[in-house]
Order: sequence, then C-alpha cells, then structure tokens
Amino acid sequence: MSEHDKLLPSQPTPDAAPAAPVSIEDAGSQALADALRSSFGIVKVIMAILAIAFFCSGIFTVPSQSVAVILRFGRPIGVGEGSLLQPGLHFAFPYPIDEVVIVPIGQSHSVSSTVGWYATTPELELTNSENPAGESLNPAMDGYVLTADGNIIHVRSTLRYRIDNPIRYAFNFANGTNANLFAGASNILQNALNSALFHTAARFNVDNALRDQVPFKERVFARVNQLIDEQGLGVTLETGDLQIIPPRQVQDKFKQVLDEQQNLANARDTARGTANEIISKAKGEAAAIVNTAEAARTRLVQAVEAEANYFSDQLVDYRRDPKLYLQRVQTRTLTRVMTNAQEKFFLPDRADGKARELRLMLSREPQKPKEQEAPKQEGPPLTKGDPRKK
Repeated sequence: MSEHDKLLPSQPTPDAAPAAPVSIEDAGSQALADALRSSFGIVKVIMAILAIAFFCSGIFTVPSQSVAVILRFGRPIGVGEGSLLQPGLHFAFPYPIDEVVIVPIGQSHSVSSTVGWYATTPELELTNSENPAGESLNPAMDGYVLTADGNIIHVRSTLRYRIDNPIRYAFNFANGTNANLFAGASNILQNALNSALFHTAARFNVDNALRDQVPFKERVFARVNQLIDEQGLGVTLETGDLQIIPPRQVQDKFKQVLDEQQNLANARDTARGTANEIISKAKGEAAAIVNTAEAARTRLVQAVEAEANYFSDQLVDYRRDPKLYLQRVQTRTLTRVMTNAQEKFFLPDRADGKARELRLMLSREPQKPKEQEAPKQEGPPLTKGDPRKK
C-alpha cells in the first residue's frame, strides 16, 4: 500500500457491518439523572428535618401561675376545666392546626380610664410642669364628666383585677393571639370603667362628690362589677384608685366653698356635741333625783311596813291583857326616858285612889359643894399658950 493510499480515508467494504456510534445525549442524561437523585436525597433529608422541626415546634411550656387552652381549628380541646392545661411541658400541633392561648391567672393586671381628665401626661405630673389652666376648658383635649346638678368635674380611676375564670376570659377575649387576647380584655374593661365614671357622676351632686369621695368610688366599682357580671368577662376586681378634682379654672373658688361648708359642718357638730353634753348631764341629774326619791320611798315604805308589822305583833298581847300591856309599855318607856336623868321621883298610887300632887322647884339654886374637913392632928390637943398654936 502506497503512502497516498494511507492518506485516503478507508472505505468500508460492502460486506463489513458499520460500528455503533457513541451517543453524547445518553451521557448528559445519565449525569442529570445522577444529579437529580442526589438532589432528591438532599431534599428528603431536608424535608425530614423540617418535619421533625415542625412537630417539635408544637412543644411548649406553661409558666407558673398560668394555664393554657389549646384551640384546634378554633375549637377548644376538652370540656370545662378539662380544657385547661396546668403549668408544665405540653404538646400541640403547630399553627394553623392548633393555637395555644396562655392565661396568667396568678398575676394582677391593671387598667386606667381614658375619659374625665384634662390633657396631661404622667411625665408632666411627676415633674410638676403641667401647662397652666386656660380661661376655659378645651373640649377637644380636656375630658370631664357632668354631675347630677349640671356641674363639671374631672375624675380618673385605675383598676386592678385578677382572672378567676380562665375559660370565660379566654373564649370571650381571644381574637387569634395572646396579644389580641389581652388587648381585648383591656379594652373591654377600660370601656366598662369609662362607662361607670359617667354613670356614677350623673347620680352625685358636685358638693357630695368632692367632699367625700368614698361613696363615689364604691358606686363606680359596683357599676364595673355589674358590667363584668353582665358580660361574663371572668375577672374579679381587687383594688382601685379614684381621684376627683374640680375644673382647674375655678379650683380656688371650689376650695373656698368647700372650706366654708367644712367650717359650717364643724360648727354644727360642735353645737350638737354641746347639746348632747347638756342633755346627758340633765338626764344624769334627773336620774339621780329619781333614784334618790325611789330610795327614800323604799325606805319609808319599809319603815311603815316594819311599824305596821310591829303593831300587828303587839296587838295580840294588848288584846290578851290591856292593863298589863300598858304597864309594860309604860315601864319600858320610862326606863328609856330616864336613862340619863340625875333625879328620879316615883309616885305610887294612893290607897284611897286620889291623885298625888307633885311640886317641883324650877331653876333652884345648885347645891353648894361640901367643905373639906380639916386634917386630923396627931398628939395631944392644943392648949392655950401652946407654941404650936399660931
């Protein structure tokens, strides 16, 4: 074979079979299939991880002093108290299948009124830098309430409440999330408090509301409790604060009026106290006089009864022997009368029955004392000329 023949392409012989061509598309498909298989494996792993994470995200913890309610497609799981989950670890399907509503039953919540007070902020009140009161109220900014006698006052209040019925609280306030739950509760209680302020102010005169705020406060809280019961909110009021002031534009005038009314009340109380003191003293003196008279009456009655009993007892002896009884009484009487007499005279009856005559000298001269006798001398008697005789 020449070199020229070597350079020419070899021509297949008619009897030889053609060789199988190499397919480029098969190699690409194989590579793509291998890549897809690898991708599907990775996707399966990721999906498995996501599925595990999805179900693990349903594990939640109920904190202490709280309970939880699981809503599955908007309906609670369980009935009554059985639907409440106590503090601890629990499981629920993730949203949107289940929704967990946590209700803090052991905490105290507060809500403040938004009506009835003039325009201010807590910062201005703390720093005592409030804007001075103008000539009149600005209805667009200043809040107020009307009293029963047509006057205007400023009033505000803060209530503290505790959840006592988690089921009512959760189902009446739940709007999809816990944030909406407490926002709804705060709004409803706030509206109830605002309504109670208007309702109570319309039933008090301005003087009564400003002079004694305790009845006003009790009436406001009673109205809020009534609204809570009517709406079934599932909360209980604990305590609350209330503040009432007259409009700042006329606060000095209100203070003067209240001071004068207080002075009048003090004077009236002083007068009543003096009157009560005088009346009490007079009643005491009257009672003492009555008691003294009753005691004297009792003594007199007892004395008369004693004498009557004595004479009743002596009547038996008198009837038995009147003459002997008279002699015995006379003797006893004379004995008592003559106990301290210095001179006693006894005049017996005369034998002839005639009365004896007794004459006594009144104011007679007292008896002279007897002279003392001279002491006796010892020895022979004195004679004339005896030197002993003087």
